[in-house]
Amino acid sequence: MVTLYQLEGCPYCELVADRLDELDVEYDSVWVEGLHSKRNEVKRISGQRQVPVIVDEDRGITMAESERIVDYLDATYA
Repeated sequence: MVTLYQLEGCPYCELVADRLDELDVEYDSVWVEGLHSKRNEVKRISGQRQVPVIVDEDRGITMAESERIVDYLDATYA
């Protein structure tokens, strides 16, 4: 299962969500707080507070940065 940590209105998050949809990858969305200081769950998962972050539990991958995530999704699910 893939989990996407994202922020409402974040274009980088939308890029990743759109790619997940295009590749027909089933995923759960976790909507995070707008304030960086409130993103403790993202920090706990990834070591930083930026979004988007994906967690691909089946493959043991946790990754941030939209461009890297899209490249990973293309290489893994395309």
